[in-house]
Amino acid sequence: MNYPEIYLAIDNCFASKRFTKPKEWMQLAADLGVYHVEASADNECDPLYQGADYLSRWVDDVQEASVKTGVSVCNLYSGHGTYSTLGLSHTDPQVRDRMLNQWLKPMAATAGALGAGLGFYCHAFPDSVLQNPAIYQEYYNELIKNLAEIAGYAQEVGCKSIGLEQMYSPHQIPFTIRGANDLIHAASEKAKHPIYITLDSGHASGQRNFLKPDKATIFKALGDAGKTESERLWLGCDRAFKLVDGFGNPGNVGIEGIADQIIELSESHSYLFAEKQDCSIYSWLEELACYSPIIHLQQTDGKVSAHWPFTAARNEIGIIEGKKVLEAIKSSFNNPDRSSLPRVDRIYLTIEVFSSTGSINYYTLKDLEETVRYWRQFVPVDGTQPGFVY
Repeated sequence: MNYPEIYLAIDNCFASKRFTKPKEWMQLAADLGVYHVEASADNECDPLYQGADYLSRWVDDVQEASVKTGVSVCNLYSGHGTYSTLGLSHTDPQVRDRMLNQWLKPMAATAGALGAGLGFYCHAFPDSVLQNPAIYQEYYNELIKNLAEIAGYAQEVGCKSIGLEQMYSPHQIPFTIRGANDLIHAASEKAKHPIYITLDSGHASGQRNFLKPDKATIFKALGDAGKTESERLWLGCDRAFKLVDGFGNPGNVGIEGIADQIIELSESHSYLFAEKQDCSIYSWLEELACYSPIIHLQQTDGKVSAHWPFTAARNEIGIIEGKKVLEAIKSSFNNPDRSSLPRVDRIYLTIEVFSSTGSINYYTLKDLEETVRYWRQFVPVDGTQPGFVY
C-alpha cells in the first residue's frame, strides 16, 4: 500500500493583523516547531487588497525569510474575503470573471512562484438558485467550468496542487461526501488536471441541520403536538415549507397527501439535503482523505466550526482525536482505488486556529504551543509515512 507522506503545518491566519511580515510569522512557526506554513490571504497576501506589485515583493520576502528560518510556505489559502461573496457563482458574470482572473489566477501564480499549492473557497449559491433545480444545474455547470479553467492555469504556472474546501450547508457546496466526490471528479475530468478537496475537521458541524426528513418526521411536524418542531425542521425548498404552513386550510389535501408532496419535492431538490454520514468528519476522512492534500485541523464539539486550539480544556469537550484522524486517513488509502483521479502522495495536516479580535497574543501563542505538542504525538517527524507513527 502506498501511503502518503504526512507533514504538520500551520495556517498563519492566527497572525492576521498582528504579525504580518513574512519574517515575523515564519519565525513564530519555527519557534513553535512547525516548518511548513499555509499562508492565508487574510494575512496580507490578497491579490485584490494588496495588488500585484506588493505580491511580487511579498514572494521575495517569503523566500528570504525561508532561508533564515528554515520554514517554507507549502500552500496559499483563501480567507474570509472570498468566503463572504458569491464569487465564482455570482449572479453577474463579470463578477465571476473578476474572481477567476483577478483573484484565483494571481494566487495560483504566486503559489507557483513559491513552489506551493493553492486551496480556496470562493463561491456560494443564492437562494433564488437553490429554489429551482434547472437553474441550480446551470450554476453548478458554470462552477465546474471555472474550476476547470483555474486548474489548467495552475498547471501552467507551476502551482503544485489546487483544492476546493469542504463546507457544511446547501448554499456552499460541497457539503456532502457524495457531492464532494462528484464535484471534484467532474471538474477534474473537464480540466484534464486534478482538482482536489480540502477537508476540515470542523466542517461536518452543520449537516445535521439539513438531513432529509422521512414521512414519520413530516407527520410529526404537521401534527398539533409537533408545531414548534416544524419551525426548525428542514424541508428543503420554499414550496415544501408553504405546504406545511397551509396544512389544515379548507380544501387542502390531507396529511398523507402533503407528506407525499414534500417527499416528492425533496427528491427533485435532492442537492439541498445531507445524509447521516455527512455529519461525521471521520466518514469524510475515510472516503476522501486520499484526495485531500490539505486537511485543516481545528478542535470542535461537532456543533460549531469555531477553530478551537487543541488544548487540554478544549480536548475534553472536543471530538477531534489525533489517532482517529490518522486512522481515518489510513483507511481512505486502504480503500480500493476505482477512481481516475490520482491519489495524493503528500498531506499537510494544517493547524487552523483562529484568534478573535479581542484575543491576547501571549495566550494565543501559548495555545498554539500546546496544540503543536498535541499533534507532534502523531506526526513526530515530517514526512511520516508507512503505517503512520503515533
